[in-house]
Amino acid sequence: MWHDLLSVQVPIAEKVLRTVGVYALIVILFRLSGKRGLANLNTFDFVVIFLLSNVVQNAVIGNDNSLLGGAIGATTLVAVNAALNRWLAVNERAVRLVEGKPTTIIEDGRLLTGALRHLALRPTEVEHAVRLQNGDDISMVAVGRLEPDGQLVIVLKPSEQNATRADVQRLETRLEAIENFLASLATDPGHHPTES
Repeated sequence: MWHDLLSVQVPIAEKVLRTVGVYALIVILFRLSGKRGLANLNTFDFVVIFLLSNVVQNAVIGNDNSLLGGAIGATTLVAVNAALNRWLAVNERAVRLVEGKPTTIIEDGRLLTGALRHLALRPTEVEHAVRLQNGDDISMVAVGRLEPDGQLVIVLKPSEQNATRADVQRLETRLEAIENFLASLATDPGHHPTES
């Protein structure tokens, strides 16, 4: 029994190469499938992900069902993923190569239908994402971009943005000046500050 658990039935170098190859293939497939694959998963996307793990399982493990063989494959996957993430963290060119560039899908309150078609997004999906980010309607959006990681980033039109603390502070200062002016008029009705 212990022999079967610990005896690697495929050469270790082959197991590592198989794992790296399958990892690279999956990264390329997700890159080619587009940005929506990671953030806006629908039912069909989940089906593909679940089936994908079964489809590539034998390509990773080969004819090896040993515990040690599985541990080598898992360690290789984690190490390759960590190395890729570190590379992407320090190399902007690698990020563009592996992840791509943002795509503008909303401009001045209008959906860019060509970009939506290219990304295989439905207008209802975009409308839902805008509502999740406190936009009531697409017409409120100045610019909306789908980032390489699949996240929709929107910038509301200035007239639609919430007030900032600085805006509130300016209003409080103006209100205080008006109150002071009115108070000075109440105490000296014959004096007008503009007369001095």
